[in-house]
Amino acid sequence: MTRRLRITLSNALAACAGAASTLAIFVGVVGGCVLVAGKAIADPTYSAPQVGPRLIQEEVRIPVRGGGYEVAATILRPDGQGPYGAVILNHGVPGSERERLRESAATDFNAAAPVFARRGYVVVMPMRRGFGATGGEFAEDAGPCRNPDYVRGEQAASQDVMAAYEYARALPYVDGNRMLLAGQSAGGIVSMYAAAMYQPKGLVAVLAFAAGRGGNPDLRPGTPCAVEAVARVFDTMGAKIRVPVLMHYAENDKYFGPKTTRLWHDRFVSAGARAEYVMQPSFGRDGHYVFGDIVGVRWWLPAVERFLGQNQVAFNRLDSPSQPLFAKLPVEQSDSCRALYRAFLEAPAPRAYAVSLDGRCGFAGAMEDATNVALRECKSLSGGQCALYAVDSEVVWKSDEQPTKLAVQPKGGASTGSR
Repeated sequence: MTRRLRITLSNALAACAGAASTLAIFVGVVGGCVLVAGKAIADPTYSAPQVGPRLIQEEVRIPVRGGGYEVAATILRPDGQGPYGAVILNHGVPGSERERLRESAATDFNAAAPVFARRGYVVVMPMRRGFGATGGEFAEDAGPCRNPDYVRGEQAASQDVMAAYEYARALPYVDGNRMLLAGQSAGGIVSMYAAAMYQPKGLVAVLAFAAGRGGNPDLRPGTPCAVEAVARVFDTMGAKIRVPVLMHYAENDKYFGPKTTRLWHDRFVSAGARAEYVMQPSFGRDGHYVFGDIVGVRWWLPAVERFLGQNQVAFNRLDSPSQPLFAKLPVEQSDSCRALYRAFLEAPAPRAYAVSLDGRCGFAGAMEDATNVALRECKSLSGGQCALYAVDSEVVWKSDEQPTKLAVQPKGGASTGSR
């Protein structure tokens, strides 16, 4: 239930079009193009301009069960002494053994991980047993659909997650009292399970994106295997968990549909958990993957900011990008374009954002010809001409003033992103 983040232009356009179609009036249609390299999250050999705080990527091995075996993990962190918070970011489960052995956190989370790192978090992404560089036996198999043992699978997965958690908490640049567990799909539910059953010290919240087990969009679109068996896991977790949880889903999730996820949330809360349930509009061809898509930032990031803010968990960008936004444009941009600008701010460089005077927009990230692609995508939707609004870290919209830097010194309490 995880997908390689090698986004094609057609996929990015489909994601944008799906989001734009939810507007009551089809105005300010988003044109967005993103191509993310996927090889690494912070590649020191990549010559793109630096955007935001410098991030450092490391590969480590983490002992589990007193050194009985090790799991491979990728760490993405801000360059500095900290102390920073930490988030253990957990992957999903692909459908085949071949795909599991090809798992790579640098590929799966190369859009999402930098969002956390830019906000002062050390992101630790473990590969659990049976995946990627860790290899070994796949320990999370719940057995046949007619009689699955999901508890056994969560117990095995959570051992690896907690080894990464304790490793991160002991790092000299980590604030051990500002810890998050987060994940997508199976990684989301194991994050919740680890939080509930271990009640780890320093944990302040759980972020679960498209969380669940047993989904198969080819055989049972939207309805996973043994819904009630998974619901009983939510019963158990809800009775023990002590931190707030964000459960984030999309309407067109082909693994876990709204009816199923609402049931799971209700069972979780009825057992005693504090959980916020977010059902966002449809995204692209399968909303199960919104968290791993750079365009999906426009949906999940505001939900995370709101949730963590309500629970007094710090989550401000280290570079606090200023928001001159569209103040100097002669026409007001649509909410859809303002939301896409948020995705632009999180995209890897080279990046560009273009606007038209009839309220359309386009952007490209992690592309050498980002300026040309952003202009082309904007023009494909606009009835008039388009111009560049921002490139990398500068607002370049032509005016009487010089280009404006997007990054300024942090200001206490300042909100980030467009609203």
